[in-house]
Amino acid sequence: MSEGVNELVRNRHLVEDLGGALRSGQHALDTVPGLLKRVLGEESWREFSTQRGEQVRHDRFVDFVTTPPLKGLGANIGLIRRLVADDTEATTLLDHALQNSDGSPGDDNSTTGRTRETAKEYALRRLSKEAPALHAEVVAGRLSANAAMIKAGYRAPTFSVRVDSPDSIAAALRRRLPPEILTQVMDRLRG
Repeated sequence: MSEGVNELVRNRHLVEDLGGALRSGQHALDTVPGLLKRVLGEESWREFSTQRGEQVRHDRFVDFVTTPPLKGLGANIGLIRRLVADDTEATTLLDHALQNSDGSPGDDNSTTGRTRETAKEYALRRLSKEAPALHAEVVAGRLSANAAMIKAGYRAPTFSVRVDSPDSIAAALRRRLPPEILTQVMDRLRG
């Protein structure tokens, strides 16, 4: 077999594994993020051969996902997003795969099962484009997406306070606010 044919067959096996995991039970679903990372990282989805020996090519990842098996996954983007939501690296790779070549969002709408973008997905996409060093920290697990957005200056820091106890409120404010801000808050509460 030629090198190109071997690569198509290898890609087929990877694509079949991902498609099978999507159609199987919970144990197989746990393998989806890892398989998706491989399929996206190796770009196996772009060109592979089916079990019948047919050569398949896709230019857009969304087409690969929505095309019925054996030539695609027969799924929707919303399902894929939900299955990899807890895996930062898989979410980032998926987001990149869904981008058009000009960097604009790809064809990822309601007809393909588009789910509303989460704050974490938005943060990962923005950090990837505008603060790649912080994005790398998030992917490596050293920083949360929210902490990276705050560090980059894209979000203001916030905190939660129990409202059922004045002592609890006062303690939380003393712990979290610098003295000069605490003084300004106290002045505003008096006035």
